[in-house]
Amino acid sequence: MAGSATVLQDGSTLSRLDGHLYKLETFFALLSGLAVFALMILAVVSVGGRNFFNAPLPGYVDWIEQAMPLIAFMGVAYTQRNGGHIRMDILVSKLKGRALWAAEFTTTFLILVLMVLIVWGSFAHFQRSFDLAAPMWSRDSSMDIALPLWPAKLLAPVAFSVLCARLVLQLWGYAKAFAQNAETPVAVPLIQSAAEQAAAEADHVTGGAD
Repeated sequence: MAGSATVLQDGSTLSRLDGHLYKLETFFALLSGLAVFALMILAVVSVGGRNFFNAPLPGYVDWIEQAMPLIAFMGVAYTQRNGGHIRMDILVSKLKGRALWAAEFTTTFLILVLMVLIVWGSFAHFQRSFDLAAPMWSRDSSMDIALPLWPAKLLAPVAFSVLCARLVLQLWGYAKAFAQNAETPVAVPLIQSAAEQAAAEADHVTGGAD
């Protein structure tokens, strides 16, 4: 499973690109969080309207359908950057040096191949929905209030394209670490030990105070 990780930075080109991409990933993660908050508000409005006015929010399920890609996909690159996805840390932590970076490079490359295929397939799915000549540019819509579905379908290839960019940077980082046999490479998630995790959590709680 995934453990706590840290990402180091320096003044290299790789690190600067990592920082720029991280800003975009953080913005996407923020959008995902705001979508969750918005759905909570919609739920309160819908339930309150049903209980007090016998008039639930029209198209509540339609809005949930539109928000699902925001919640499910927009934070995926941010999580990858910080090493938060499910992984076999109990196995990877046994590797050191070039063996570790070779294993990380191989698994990251396989993920990249899969994500490129998903971007291609999800964009084709979006294209089947989008039509400039159709009303609201959409060939399909939600069932209750006829919201166009192409905006939600576009979010998947956009979010996964950002993830592909993140994976490319991590491949660069792992390749550089392998070539230099580096112990602490930049722009890749470094798994922390239990003691390091505890120290980081304590520092976070205390605000870094001595």
